[in-house]
Amino acid sequence: MPILNEERHLAEAVRSVLAQEYAGELEVVLAVGPSQDRTQEVAEELAATHPRVTLVVNPSGRTPDGLNAALAAARHEIIVRMDGHGELSDGYIATAVRVLLETGAANVGGVMVAEGQTDFERAVACAMRSPLGLGNARFHLGGNAGPVETVFLGVFRRDWLRRVGGYDTTFARAQDWEMNHRIRQLGGTVWFTPELRVTYRPRPDLGALRQQYFRTGQWRRRVMEEHPETVSARYLAPPVAVAALAAGAVGGTLWRPLWLVPAGYAVAVAVGGLVIGAPHGPRVAARMPAVLATMHLWWGAGFLRGTQRD
Repeated sequence: MPILNEERHLAEAVRSVLAQEYAGELEVVLAVGPSQDRTQEVAEELAATHPRVTLVVNPSGRTPDGLNAALAAARHEIIVRMDGHGELSDGYIATAVRVLLETGAANVGGVMVAEGQTDFERAVACAMRSPLGLGNARFHLGGNAGPVETVFLGVFRRDWLRRVGGYDTTFARAQDWEMNHRIRQLGGTVWFTPELRVTYRPRPDLGALRQQYFRTGQWRRRVMEEHPETVSARYLAPPVAVAALAAGAVGGTLWRPLWLVPAGYAVAVAVGGLVIGAPHGPRVAARMPAVLATMHLWWGAGFLRGTQRD
């Protein structure tokens, strides 16, 4: 578990792992970065209370560095990827190991079940579970078991992590997707099963959500630059939408019909957001348009901006 600024959820995340009923040995390795909250203290308390919890230092605080540091400290041949703001469902590890053995896959994963604790977080969770928010990826929406491009988090055979050299530290984000791509290039199978479920805690406010999706868009572009064969309509849709909206807004000053582009998008997001949010109550529904627009536009803007090369 790469950990940074996870004071709020870390204890629950670790408890969900330690509570797993699994016949084999189980250890929890936390790679702790330089946090701005009480994450370090919480991690130290967990390690002092639970002998199966081990701490390693991640000076950079970057996710791929933390993952590789935790892998170096881990002692076993099956590696469960976990975050500090998630919770494993009952039987997660036992089921994942069974599926690994049954399928011969290099990595198996399941559904990212977004669940919020505030009205705003519940709106983000609703958007993440809807095709209107993040498209039709099986690890967001569920679906039939089978080979996929990537999965959420994942449970790996360690020998496959050795073959691909671990996580690529040049990818501050999208490192899971990028490594799964390298696994598939070498002939390994990435397997999705709806039996596996991980609770995910969304960002708590618009500022944090905006930053998350801007950086996600930036690093999705880096993946496509490094692996051009991965280009798809799904990932090009947000930057194309941002460019079209900008062109419509600017061009509308010269030819008013072009204003129909941003106006149409605003209506679609407002109506669509209210519709998918309505089952969750008026307070969630009222937040949906802003959440959807933030996810779409900042993802697209990040993609267009790209990342700086070292």
